[in-house]
Amino acid sequence: MVRYGIIGSGMMGQEHIRNISLLGDCEVAAISDPNDGMRDLSVKTAGGRAKAFSDYKDMLSSGLCDALLIAAPNDMHHEILLDVLDTNLPILVEKPLCTTSQHCRDIMARSESRQAPVWVAMEYRYMPPVQRLLKELADGTVGTPRMMSIREHRFPFLEKVGDWNRMNARTGGTLVEKCCHFWDLMRLTLQSDPVRVYASAGVDVNHLDESYDGKTPDILDNAYVVVDFESGARGMLDLCMFAEGSYWQEVVSVTGEKARIDAKVPGPARFSVDGKERAAEIEISERASKTVTVEEVEVDETVLAAGDHHGSTFYQHKRFRDLVVSGQGKPEVSLLDGLWSVIVGEAAEESARTGQSIELKL
Repeated sequence: MVRYGIIGSGMMGQEHIRNISLLGDCEVAAISDPNDGMRDLSVKTAGGRAKAFSDYKDMLSSGLCDALLIAAPNDMHHEILLDVLDTNLPILVEKPLCTTSQHCRDIMARSESRQAPVWVAMEYRYMPPVQRLLKELADGTVGTPRMMSIREHRFPFLEKVGDWNRMNARTGGTLVEKCCHFWDLMRLTLQSDPVRVYASAGVDVNHLDESYDGKTPDILDNAYVVVDFESGARGMLDLCMFAEGSYWQEVVSVTGEKARIDAKVPGPARFSVDGKERAAEIEISERASKTVTVEEVEVDETVLAAGDHHGSTFYQHKRFRDLVVSGQGKPEVSLLDGLWSVIVGEAAEESARTGQSIELKL
């Protein structure tokens, strides 16, 4: 039995607890959160057996944990990681790794001599339709991937404890906080590092009537971003966070000289009109034959109901659990992957502010 310690038990922490509970050979043994209400709710979500702590440092010294999950607000990751890296426990840290690339580099330097793994939680890799897309690419269906586009048209940022996700200072900015997933997917899919970013973005619709300490939220709610890669491939993001009426929340498209593949992912059931889950789809458009094949991608209903990320959190936890149990191997999503996703997001935020393309370097 793998005993998890949870640091931060807000909305995403709750999703992690529900998914860990589905694994069968894992349990949430300890939960740390300074917020009394969220801490109590998380213990209940975990079945009432977890020991609660208001300070994660007390949890670290309790001896109750075999692995750690960090799901605290983004701007707390750096400080928490510097503390937990001193343990010899496997760590799954929510994205983004940190809110700045410099903080990510700090964590990488601190981890150089560490034996236990640190895995960055990039759930979108593990959505079943995305996994199917990656398999088709590995099988050579499209040939060499030359172009990749990701469209995410979704609901606005949700209310979280203290609404910490309304300001760039705490999140790293939308193109870091939200979109690190997409830069990670682009690097994974195209098997190349990015070299240049250009973004056009704005704060046009969401949260404009809100105020926090006299400040209006400054997180972007829509953007187009173009990313050039070392291989010559290019990627594009189309993000809109006031488009929850869209049937598909994400559409990931990859095109090569042989075909185009589209992975189409619906949004969470709780945001749909009828409250029911929708099936994802894979669409393959072959260049030579001009044929189009469409298939549904099924996901277990229990897994879908455990979170808002189309089952990806569960499948990610299965992989992480296997790594912890084996005691060997490397994380599928490394600290370097986490760093790159923040580097691209930071550059995209800068490009959106300045109107200039930004050259990237590691």
